Amino acid sequence: MKVILLQDVKGLGKAGQVVNASDGYARNFLLPKKLVMEATESNLKALEKKRAEIEARRAMDQAAAEDLKKKVEAAEPVVIESKAGSGGKLFGAVTSKDIADAFFREYKIELDKKKIVIKEPIKQPGPAEAELKLFQGISAVLKLNVIAK
Repeated sequence: MKVILLQDVKGLGKAGQVVNASDGYARNFLLPKKLVMEATESNLKALEKKRAEIEARRAMDQAAAEDLKKKVEAAEPVVIESKAGSGGKLFGAVTSKDIADAFFREYKIELDKKKIVIKEPIKQPGPAEAELKLFQGISAVLKLNVIAK
């Protein structure tokens, strides 16, 4: 079934694209969630009119991502306190939610925990890094300082 994407759908495409999706996926998931609309002749004409608006929104999102990247990378390392055992090893790993909460607490910068990528689990106190995926091709490095309680 040919559909027009109203929002970015992972594995399918970006907003404004006309793509082929399997009939069941389109009818049972995409259409009820209003992620797509059918690619009829009238909808395609309306899409052409909206294309400039979609491109402008994408450019604004990219500029906002660049701005957030500068703020995050200019910030001092964020201190994250975590409980630790007698050997200095943390009881659990530092999660992306912990990192997002710490950034909001210290800098009032709201980060989406789903966009924070931790390459390997942070289980030791000390300096650490995580990656923040902001936009297609734009990512920032989050500097962390994990302290044992």
